[in-house]
Amino acid sequence: MANTIYYVIVGLAAAATLLLITMMARLFRKAGPNEALIVYGFRGPRVIRGHGAVIFPVVENCRLLSLELMSFDVAPKQDLYTKQGVAVTVEAVAQIKVRSDNESILTAAEQFLSKMPPEREGLIRLVMEGHLRGIIGQLTVEQIVKEPEMVADRMRSTCADDMSKMGLEVISFTIKEVRDQNEYITNMGRPDIARIRRDAEIAAAEAERDTAIRRAVALREAAVAKAAADQERVIAETASLAKQAEAQRDLDIQKAQFMEQSKRQQAQADKSYEIQTNVMQQQVVAEQVKVQQVEKEQQIKVQEAEILRHEKELIATVLKQAEIEKQRVENLAAAERARLTVEAEGRAAAIRAQGEAEAAVIFQKGEAEAKAMNVKAEAYQEWSQAAVVDRLISNMPEVVRAMSEPLGKVDKITIVSAGGENTIGANRLTGEMTKIAAQVPALFEALSGMNLQDLMSNVKAMKPRDGGNGAAN
Repeated sequence: MANTIYYVIVGLAAAATLLLITMMARLFRKAGPNEALIVYGFRGPRVIRGHGAVIFPVVENCRLLSLELMSFDVAPKQDLYTKQGVAVTVEAVAQIKVRSDNESILTAAEQFLSKMPPEREGLIRLVMEGHLRGIIGQLTVEQIVKEPEMVADRMRSTCADDMSKMGLEVISFTIKEVRDQNEYITNMGRPDIARIRRDAEIAAAEAERDTAIRRAVALREAAVAKAAADQERVIAETASLAKQAEAQRDLDIQKAQFMEQSKRQQAQADKSYEIQTNVMQQQVVAEQVKVQQVEKEQQIKVQEAEILRHEKELIATVLKQAEIEKQRVENLAAAERARLTVEAEGRAAAIRAQGEAEAAVIFQKGEAEAKAMNVKAEAYQEWSQAAVVDRLISNMPEVVRAMSEPLGKVDKITIVSAGGENTIGANRLTGEMTKIAAQVPALFEALSGMNLQDLMSNVKAMKPRDGGNGAAN
């Protein structure tokens, strides 16, 4: 009985434990790596990612939010107009996902938690198409077609703010196709196609030209190689002939050298006797020369002894008389030098005395002239008018001479007369000269400003001083 009660209690405990575990399993909710569990209730909203949490019934609830990448087409149904006004149709693919931070996840949950994936993608597509329309309107067709990456970068940077407000981020944006109904894009490529075709034709022509040039170069090199081979062959043949000629020349030279050596040895043999004979004769002559040299040396010694004796005799007789004559000449020279010195000093004294006398005479003469000039100046001061008249009258001949001097330099005068009362001749020339001389008094009056007749009257009226000395002056 007791065992039965025990087993019952154990079974009930196990059942209760199993029930509790089952309830806890149902209350424990997990979030995978590609989703976020949004828990909301009495503890406020919170995000569970990569792990699980217990959700208390009645007071809490939770919903899953997918964090997977969303890929959908962005293809506005109506045409988009470019900066040039060209209508184009653009089809693109966008990849968007919820940002990984909790704040962005809560923002995305606030925006899309109750919406199905098609509805969420529709909302995002509308935003993307609006931004795409604005970007296409700022670009040309050429930029859209040739720089799709630039368009994608602009879309990502432009949509980033709006996507961030929805807790999303643009992973990529790729343009799939750009087309237009007016064949603008097709025609846009024609210049490039023509340029590419032209470049291809030019490249083909250049290739053919290069091929022809290389063929010509190859032919030229082959011709050059053949010519070089022929030249080398000719050079080899010439070298062979030259070596044969050199060998023949060396043989002839060796023969000539052998003959020359034979003749030289024969000549040496012929000359050896004559040379030996000449050597013997030279030795005999040398001995004779030595004998003559010894005789000459003895004669020189005798002559040297005679010269020494004669020199001693000259020293004894001539040298003493020369010394006496030298002394006499020196005495005479000293006396003559003293006489000349005395005469020079006397002449200098006489010249000095004469100079002093001449200087005294010049000084006295200058003093006398100065006194005479002073006396004359005093006379001119007292007889000023008379002195002026005297000076002017005494200089009148010089004035007349200066006026007639140009006529004295005339080499020849030719006088032409046409007859009549006013006949021009030599007498007329003399009359002209007389008139020139008669103009001198008028010239005097013009220069001095005084009347010549009044001056002469004043001179006559003056009384002489000291018995007529004034008239003399």
